Amino acid sequence: MSISIFPKGFLWGGALAANQAEGAYLEGGKGLTTVDLLPTGVKRRDIMKGYVPSLTPLEGEFYPSHEAIDFYHRYKEDIALFAEMGFKALRISISWARIFPSGEGATPNEEGLQFYDQLFDELLKYDIQPVVTLAHFDVPVNLVEKYGGWRSRKLVSLFETYAQTVLARYKDKVKYWMTFNEINMLLHLPFLGAGLVFAEGENQKQIQYQAAHHQLVASALAVKACHELIPDAKIGCMLAAGTFYPYTCNPDDVFQAMEKDRDSFFFIDVQSRGEYPAYSKRFFKTNNITVEMEPGDKEILKNHTVDYIGFSYYSSRTTSTDPEVIKNMTSGNVFGSISNPYVGKSEWGWTIDPKGFRITANQLYDRYQKPLFVVENGLGAIDEVTPEGEIYDDYRIDYLKQHLTELGEALEDGVEIIGYTSWGPIDIVSASTGEMKKRYGYIYVDRDNEGNGTLVRRKKKSFRWYKQVIAKNGEDLE
Repeated sequence: MSISIFPKGFLWGGALAANQAEGAYLEGGKGLTTVDLLPTGVKRRDIMKGYVPSLTPLEGEFYPSHEAIDFYHRYKEDIALFAEMGFKALRISISWARIFPSGEGATPNEEGLQFYDQLFDELLKYDIQPVVTLAHFDVPVNLVEKYGGWRSRKLVSLFETYAQTVLARYKDKVKYWMTFNEINMLLHLPFLGAGLVFAEGENQKQIQYQAAHHQLVASALAVKACHELIPDAKIGCMLAAGTFYPYTCNPDDVFQAMEKDRDSFFFIDVQSRGEYPAYSKRFFKTNNITVEMEPGDKEILKNHTVDYIGFSYYSSRTTSTDPEVIKNMTSGNVFGSISNPYVGKSEWGWTIDPKGFRITANQLYDRYQKPLFVVENGLGAIDEVTPEGEIYDDYRIDYLKQHLTELGEALEDGVEIIGYTSWGPIDIVSASTGEMKKRYGYIYVDRDNEGNGTLVRRKKKSFRWYKQVIAKNGEDLE
């Protein structure tokens, strides 16, 4: 399986999010964020959708983000392990509430700023490039209480201040930035993506697309600030990607697949091309949506487009207009999908479709003609530790091997790709379920779904495999 086509300087590495790894949820002056209100269990998904029982943690619930894997205190140990694998890049996010605990105010929290200074210094010590996401599903709770989250225009200026603060602070340490993680998730899990809480009877789509406009303007202003403050840096957007297939060649199925893809492309069309796509006009009219814009918004969007397209890929999706076929839906993934008989599934019902990775990469590059950066891809699975302390995760190696083979094919197709940071190089809290048993890492963390465990780190079999992949720049995936 020798491909020999990954370019020199390709950024191999892994990806984490502050809210799934750091823990220390109120240490160092940090404020409460929306993710700190997401418990494990059956209530989690409804809260992520915007049906929020309380804006403070409730007694009797377990909130996995509060300690997570304690990366806040253990990052040096973990980064040393990433360096041992040969990482060229680590994607992380900055928690807005570590810098401005309430999300607003004139003076940033110096203790929070120093934490990320030390984190970036540790990465650079090993020649690992930080790839930094400004907003990864953690809106400061004060901004939800006070303004209603991203439904309020007020958050645009507050986010701009936050972005300018961290861009200026870390301009000599960070050269790769992203604005909003999986920005299209706002349509599917609006509390997670934008801190939106809905009252009964509200036009939710109206609120979501108004919030989307605010995030898009804020993203463009962050791009503007990055280009002004760090001229040699690159700043991108980030899409939860995965092509929709029509279940049949029925033109109705084909058109619906196109429309479902457009739901996600809408955001990147604006961030990459600088204007609302033509198809959005009919969509807004059909759904009784009126997006309020301020004077100058269109110019901001047009003049400050992203340098590259970051994206996550876990699975493709399949759609149908046949009511009988629609009954056969897969479970697990946030994006609803018909079960596809031609591909496999993970233990959580997520489609496993390596060829879809190549298709998605080609689709994005054809559409935008901008470099791509694969910033999430991986397999969530249950890992067993042997009595000798070993973890033989051959299923993960097989998944990654197949996907990297198809990524190599995409490169051969002419797609320009900056790097590949697989999701969860160390086991972290699952964003969708809050579980620890849904593991993605090359490094096992001794912690269970109830928060029990020593947090001791162990190398899995995939650790050694990925180390070899990086050492040979993807030339040998065996």
